[in-house]
Amino acid sequence: MSTKPVLVERSGGVAVVTLNRPEVLNALNHAMAIALRDAMYELEADTGVRAIVLKGAGRGFMAGGDVAGFHENMDNLQVHIGSMLDDFHCATRAIVRMAKPVIGALHGPVAGAGMSLAMTPDLAIAADNLMMTLAYSNLGTSPDGGSTYFLPRIVGRRKAMEIAMLSNRFGAEDAERLGIVNKVVPTADLDAAAMEWAKRLASGPSYAFGWTKKLIDQSLNSDIDRQLEAEREGILACAASADMQEGIRAFVGKRKAEFKGE
Repeated sequence: MSTKPVLVERSGGVAVVTLNRPEVLNALNHAMAIALRDAMYELEADTGVRAIVLKGAGRGFMAGGDVAGFHENMDNLQVHIGSMLDDFHCATRAIVRMAKPVIGALHGPVAGAGMSLAMTPDLAIAADNLMMTLAYSNLGTSPDGGSTYFLPRIVGRRKAMEIAMLSNRFGAEDAERLGIVNKVVPTADLDAAAMEWAKRLASGPSYAFGWTKKLIDQSLNSDIDRQLEAEREGILACAASADMQEGIRAFVGKRKAEFKGE
């Protein structure tokens, strides 16, 4: 097995990014943060990749930060954690800002930084063995990884406070009910379900998906006038794209559109 902390595999227009420290439930250390950042930067720039799946190797997606590593660096804890977070947060920004869809494929333990990372992709599919907890309060710390940004936007302020402060555990059914994941599937079907969505997105109008992602994200901090103007800008930009022109021709011709991501 490769010792790389993050693996990247490409198949057609889909890239699969795998967190690869299964012996410690993919606990986040600095090497993994750097590798995840670099993988996302590389895939963002790769025009051949039109959709991304983010998953974890072994028994779970990610069981949080590498607490053993924290313990080894107790005399220099602020510097140790700060350096790791600089790179982890760069990966978070890259996932959110890249103009292509990212799907989280979540299974097993998803805790702490793992739950933060799980909320970062645009879509998420969970295995029925999922077990989530934000967990930061158990270590006497506040959250990181974007969780205080994503969580209240997904579940609302009051529920976000409960999840963050009490650090209760909840499973796949509750995660779907709260909107933290889009869909739950049997554990054995997780990879296939994520790839099905990824292939569907990779064959779709990538340029339009980029605009859709941007518009939905910015709407959370916008008013109706600015949002309508942004939507006007987006659809006019799409009108100049080969994909929208193909979509119109296909609709009129009563055939399936063949999008090229242009």
